[in-house]
Formats: sequence, C-alpha cells, structure tokens
Amino acid sequence: MAEPQRIATNLRTLRILEILGNADHPMTPTQINQELGLPKQTIHRLCKTLLEEGYLTTEGRSKGLRPSRRLRALASGVLFTSQFHVARHQILEDVAAKVAETVNFVVPQAQGMIYLDRVETDWPFRIQLPIGTHVPFHCTASGKTYLASLPPKARGIMVDSLHLKSLTENTLVDRTTLLEELAVIRKRGYALDSEEFVDGMVAIAVPVKDSERRYVGALAFHGPVQRISLEDAVAKRDILIEGAQRLSDSMLL
Repeated sequence: MAEPQRIATNLRTLRILEILGNADHPMTPTQINQELGLPKQTIHRLCKTLLEEGYLTTEGRSKGLRPSRRLRALASGVLFTSQFHVARHQILEDVAAKVAETVNFVVPQAQGMIYLDRVETDWPFRIQLPIGTHVPFHCTASGKTYLASLPPKARGIMVDSLHLKSLTENTLVDRTTLLEELAVIRKRGYALDSEEFVDGMVAIAVPVKDSERRYVGALAFHGPVQRISLEDAVAKRDILIEGAQRLSDSMLL
C-alpha cells in the first residue's frame, strides 16, 4: 500500500480515475484506497466530489464506483486529439485500399456503437453511415465484438438490458441465440453482420485492444450484397486483424 505522502495532493484525483479505468468491475472507495493508502475521510471526500461533478457513477447494491459517460467522453477526446488519431486514419486508409470497401473505427457508448472514424470506398454504390452515427449493439458486427468482449456474466446482463429490436428479418432477437453467437465470436475473433442491421448490407468486424488487452473498439468494413458476400468478407479477415494490431500499436504513440 502506498504511503499517503507519496501521492501529491493534485494527483490524488487522477490516481482514483486511473485505478477505476484499469478495473473490470465497480469499486468502493475502500477498495480503491487499498492501492492509495489515503486517510479514510480523504478518499471518501474525493470520490464524492467526482460523483457530484459527473465523472463517476454508482452501480449495484454496493454502490460501487465506475467511470461515467462524462469520463468516457473525456478519455475518447484525449485519444482523438493525440497522435493516435493521425496514425489511426492512415491505417484505415491502408485497410480500405486492401479490402476495397468502406472501413470504420467504431467504439462503444451508452447509446450504442459510434462511428469515430471511417474511410469511404471509391465505389459509387455505397451505404452511407457517416462519422458520429450510432448503431445498435445486437445486430451489427462491431457491436457484437463489444458484447463478445465482456465476461460471460456481464455479457448476459448487458444483453438483458438491450431492446433486441428486429430491424430486418435476419436480426437476432432471441436472447439465447444471440448469447450463443457471442460465445462463438469471442473464440474465433471476429463478428459478422448478415443483413441483420440493414437489408442488403453485410459487414465484418474485429476487436481493437489496448496494450493491456482491454477492448477499445472495433475495426470493420461493410458493403452491399450485390458486391460482397459473407464469404468474401471472411476471406479478408486477416487484413482486418493485421489492421487492428497496428491500431493497438499506434495507441502507444
């Protein structure tokens, strides 16, 4: 346990956020303090302030703390303005040239997956999903990579919280069937969208992880069935996997 005097006063709040950012579960102030060793009243006061300012939120009966939407937006903003943003777009350009379809970098938010960056195909016939578009978790390739990245218990809870709305006749709206597919996705390392979100569109996505192997987002490409089949998409999965690794490496810039 760290000695209290070793943590500068103006760094204590950042250390709390860092600990929660690295945790895979909500934590109480007491649990957080096991790594900090601050006076009890100090850790509770700092956590209360972060809650009141909207950087943390509580979860479950234990009222454990976890990052809020505001803190996740802050983290996304830091990534967006870093050198990673420049490198990321160049990697997407390279992947798009190889697969000859629209390529997207998609990250999870409370409203669903959001298109953070994309490179459009040169084909005149394309499916428009511009940057900033939110898409569902349960019926998109990128959304399913996120759901599959969760531990089994959390995955089940997350699926139970979703409105499994049918958007096409192929949309998976049965909880058990969806969970079975997510388990397969976790093992094989990629997810497919077989006209589940938009009629006439197929997609494939792979997870992008940070240096600690935590899920950050998805690298995906999609196209109309008139030009690309699921088999074609799967045949190009190694291009996406290589691109996802390059994105992971670029986060260290």
